[in-house]
Amino acid sequence: MRHNHFTFEAKQKNVFIGMMVIGLISLIWSYFDNTVPNHTRFWTNFLHNAAFFTGIGFAATFLIAAKITAYSGWHTVFKRLWEAYSLFLLVGLGLMGVVLVGVWGNLHHLYHWADVKAVAGDPILKGKASFLNKYWYTLATFGFVGVWYFFAQKFRKLSIEQDNASLDTRYPIYLTAKKWGAGFMPIAGFTSVAVIWQWLMSLDAHWYSTMYGWYTIASWVVSMIAITILMLIYLKSLGYYPQVSKEHLHDLGKYLFAFSIFWTYLWFSQYMLIWYANVGEETVYFRIRMGEFPILFYGNLVLNFVLPFLILIRNDTKRKTGSLGFIAAIVLFGHWIDFFQMAKIGPYKSALEHHAAAGHGASHGEATHGAVVADPHAATTAPKAAVHTEETAKTGHATPAPADAHVAHEAHEGLTVASDAHATPAKVDVMEPDNYFHYNPDLTPGFAFPGFLEIGTMLGFAGLFLFFVFGQLTKASLVPTNDPYLEETLHHHV
Repeated sequence: MRHNHFTFEAKQKNVFIGMMVIGLISLIWSYFDNTVPNHTRFWTNFLHNAAFFTGIGFAATFLIAAKITAYSGWHTVFKRLWEAYSLFLLVGLGLMGVVLVGVWGNLHHLYHWADVKAVAGDPILKGKASFLNKYWYTLATFGFVGVWYFFAQKFRKLSIEQDNASLDTRYPIYLTAKKWGAGFMPIAGFTSVAVIWQWLMSLDAHWYSTMYGWYTIASWVVSMIAITILMLIYLKSLGYYPQVSKEHLHDLGKYLFAFSIFWTYLWFSQYMLIWYANVGEETVYFRIRMGEFPILFYGNLVLNFVLPFLILIRNDTKRKTGSLGFIAAIVLFGHWIDFFQMAKIGPYKSALEHHAAAGHGASHGEATHGAVVADPHAATTAPKAAVHTEETAKTGHATPAPADAHVAHEAHEGLTVASDAHATPAKVDVMEPDNYFHYNPDLTPGFAFPGFLEIGTMLGFAGLFLFFVFGQLTKASLVPTNDPYLEETLHHHV
């Protein structure tokens, strides 16, 4: 039957190729954007999207394993979508391999721990060097993601074998898949957290959180559920998946709602524990985001908690295709924004500091962007000392130092007073209380908020993901015709 054999049409291919072209142009353009040094905009855009879409592949593999292990059957009718998502891990392996090459070749400064000189003079990074290093990063990227792909392929192979199996052999095949699924669950739990620590949490190398891994995994799962809803709605509009009923979409809507609440629970727990403990090494992560990037910080909560909660709390919303598709699109974009703030802010701050430490100085713009100096009090004490010394040398009499308020104002503006009234840029530690609460939020495009290049890059990676997934859908029937749980999924009611 036509509806059970997917045809990848030329029009769809052209759209996805067009998206990839837009993404490629956006990446090239961002490479030559030197608003922030060291091609940071290019590398953060690449890492952001590579980690996001690779994670969707992991989330699909994880849910396949979980449902096989739990003898779940309601999802069977559309499980080939998840199998196609899971196989994208191979592409993700190649994408993250590009970032890995950059780590080994010193082609970027995404990770502070990759700078040997910086680690040598930093006791915190020294203490983490046994885990934050190139070798662990390589193991996480090629080793752990390679293991994920091995299991994804195994689940796919066994699933297709069932299509051609007899009634006597199809259930033993399912039991074999169940053993593989049970084996993958603990492996996925440990390796995914290690991968996330390497790829994303170590972008803020001085910071740590024991909940960060689960928080990120929840974001991947929600994104995967959202894209499943959107793709099912689209394919049904083309005449595919007539077996997918409102009951299936209702359950996917419940998953979207439940995992959005779970993500929020992890977000709040992480924030609350760090706020309550008030340990400087931990609080810096949230203080920077709340003080300098408030649109990202609070917008993240609105998109990923407030809107899905208010819309999906009604039971009938999860049965209406339009409403469900609308909120799924918002949530998918919202978690892309979540990964944006994960991947962008740490490298942005590090790039400005590295640029200044390399002897290039800091422009007025960089000073107001919050580049941090080693001595947090230098910006306020230097002007006073400079005036005092210069006047003493000229007249033999000391001139009273300027008022503290005046000095603080000059420091906030990024200026120090030097001889002959020449002003030179200074760097301000935005974590100092006096400066923090008077800080003007950074509005650098591509870091404080997604610019056109970020949206274009996202379209490119989305085009690559969809092109791959649609290609995989052509290689097997859309509905597994001989699955032991097929009858259960076709008669699914809530």
